[in-house]
Amino acid sequence: MDGRLASRWFRAKAPNFHAANRRHCISARVPPACSANGARPRQDPTSINIPKSLHEVDNGKILGFGAELAEDHPGYHDAAYKHRRVEISQIAKQHEIGMPIPEIEYTPEEVWTWGEALTKLVDLYPLHACKEFNSSFPAFGFRPDKVPQLEEITSVLRTMTDWQVRPVAGLMHPRDFLNGLAFKTFHSTQYMRHPSKPMYTPEPDVVHELLGHVPMLADPNFCDLIHAIGVASLGATEKEIWHLTKAYWYTVEFGVVRENGEIKAFGAGILSSYGELDWMAKGQARLEPFDPFSTQPKMSYKDGYQTRYFVLDSFADGATKLENYANSIKKVQMDRNGVVMPL
Repeated sequence: MDGRLASRWFRAKAPNFHAANRRHCISARVPPACSANGARPRQDPTSINIPKSLHEVDNGKILGFGAELAEDHPGYHDAAYKHRRVEISQIAKQHEIGMPIPEIEYTPEEVWTWGEALTKLVDLYPLHACKEFNSSFPAFGFRPDKVPQLEEITSVLRTMTDWQVRPVAGLMHPRDFLNGLAFKTFHSTQYMRHPSKPMYTPEPDVVHELLGHVPMLADPNFCDLIHAIGVASLGATEKEIWHLTKAYWYTVEFGVVRENGEIKAFGAGILSSYGELDWMAKGQARLEPFDPFSTQPKMSYKDGYQTRYFVLDSFADGATKLENYANSIKKVQMDRNGVVMPL
């Protein structure tokens, strides 16, 4: 997924959003953080629900990219493809926490699409992905003739970092998605991008989730980093959620890390896009140090690739910075067993 991946973060809940609102009210990997006129909504802090467990994290508020596709989506005019998206989205909605994740019987065309993306990307990983990604990647046994099932992925992650994936039907509200990270859970789609463009998707699909995100979820230091974002989101104000959304965007989606004097990718938006990964490797974008306390710039989502990447010196350093920021805004505390308690 290239810079246009922004649909994961920037599209709104109405299916006709692209035609109706070209001002592109930005939202995170969740709902729009601004209204149609561009203003962020006000919220009474006392009305914010703070989940005490994953069971209280709502994965049912889908704002887009389940079955409804925008006019610029490669599959917009493909009725069979849209019907297939409905089927897979319904399976995700029916899953209950604690139960095995239902398997998707991927079609030959979907397996081909997965294989095309995987085969091209694996050639770039040894040179341009960070060492943590390359170290974890073999543990999942990805192969071009089989699309992995989320239950298989969860089994591997639990043995390595005690994280898990949870199926979701489409684009979640940002607060709910970030809240899930506090409970060591990554919400993942299961549908496949359109076969006409196997190297591109305008939304989070199973290729982006599994190749971009999952290998990093097997690294303990990286998991500390995203867990810090999740804990900070519990009870956060809308303004703080907006700030955390940007922090997530510039690290988990498009972050890079310094490694032996070279810049390597760890963000899923880079690692799941052949074009974005090649762009990063050629040094086309400017590099800036990541500081979660600073005002984060507007997220770039228009056609083309990212014009800047924020650099971490290490994941341990990034986790420390985010934990310090989280401590400055947190409304609750979480013990080692994942129990949420008031401060």
